[in-house]
Amino acid sequence: MAKSRILVVGTGGIGTMSAYALEHGGLAEVTAVMRSNYKAAVKHGIDIDSVQWGQIKAWRPSAIVTTVPNVSKGEAAPFDYILVTTKNIPDIPPTVAEIIAPAVTEKTAIVLSQNGINIEKPLIARFPTNPVISSVAYTGATETAHAKIYNDDPDCQKIGAYTSPKISAGVSEDAAKHYVNIYNPEGKLDVIYEPDVARVRWRKIAYNGTMNPIASILRMDTPRMRMSQHIIEDLILPMLREIQAIAKASGVTLQPEPELLHAILHQDPNDTAFKPSMCQDLEKGNLMEVENLVGEPVREAKKLNVPAPTLNIVYSIMKGLQLKVKEAKGLWEAKFDDGNPYI
Repeated sequence: MAKSRILVVGTGGIGTMSAYALEHGGLAEVTAVMRSNYKAAVKHGIDIDSVQWGQIKAWRPSAIVTTVPNVSKGEAAPFDYILVTTKNIPDIPPTVAEIIAPAVTEKTAIVLSQNGINIEKPLIARFPTNPVISSVAYTGATETAHAKIYNDDPDCQKIGAYTSPKISAGVSEDAAKHYVNIYNPEGKLDVIYEPDVARVRWRKIAYNGTMNPIASILRMDTPRMRMSQHIIEDLILPMLREIQAIAKASGVTLQPEPELLHAILHQDPNDTAFKPSMCQDLEKGNLMEVENLVGEPVREAKKLNVPAPTLNIVYSIMKGLQLKVKEAKGLWEAKFDDGNPYI
C-alpha cells in the first residue's frame, strides 16, 4: 500500500515530533518545511531527546524543503494531508491559508495542530471543498537549538473533523479517522479520534485564554500566580466564568466551575517556576497568539451577546503588548495617523 504523503508546515518542537511519529508508524512519507533550521537539518540531521522515543540522532524525514512547494507547478507530488503546527498569528501576514495555498489540491485534507478557537474558519472559507481537521495537542516539545528537539511530555492529541458547509460530515470524519490511523497505526500512542473536538478546544481555552495572558501581563509564573490569591479570584476566576458562558452560548458545556478551576490551576506543578508559552514569547520579544487565544473568545462573546468585561480589558492590554513587539520588529510605525483624535 502506498504511503500517505504528508506536508508538515512548522517544523519546530511539536512539528518535528509529529513528523517523526508519522514516519515511525510506517504509513506516511513526510515532507518537512524548515527555514532557520534547514541547513542544520540537511547537514547533520535532527537530534531528538525524547521522553517517549529516547535518544534519536541525525534523523531526517523523507524530504526537507525551505518553502511550501507549489504542487500545480510540479514542485512536488500532491499531498494527502497538510499538517500545520506553526504559531497562529493572524494579525501578521501571511495567514495560514496563504502559506499553505500552493500545496493544496482537491485531494488534500488540512490538519490544524494549533491553539485557539475558530482557527478553522479562514481555512474553510479559502478551501471550502477540502476537509479541515482539528488536532488539539498536549505534547511538550521545544527546539533548543537548530534541529535539536527536547520532548519532555509524551505525545497526546485529540483529533476530530470540523464541519464544512460544502462537504458531507462523513467525508471530513473519515479523513480525520484515517489521519489518526496513519499517525497511530498500532494504537500505542495517546493520539485518538475525538468526535466532539469543539468541546476539547474550548476546554483548552479555559487555560490558554486565562493563565496565558495574565502571566504575560504580570511576567509571572503560574505557581506564584496561585500563591497570590487575589490574582486568581479577581482575574482568573472572572475570566474563566466568562469563557464558560461564551462556550455554553456557542453550544459547548464545559465542566462545572469548581472542577474546571481546579484542573486549570493544577495543570502546572507547584515545584516549577513555569511560565506559559505566551509569557515566554513576550519575554523573548516574539509575537504572541493574542487573537486566537483571547481575541476570538471576545469576538464570540460579542456575537452571542454574552457579557465578557474582564476578557475585554485583558484583550485590550494584550493588544498593547503585541503592538510593542510589532514596533520592535518594524511591523508598526509609531506615528499619528490622519484622523487620530488624540494627537
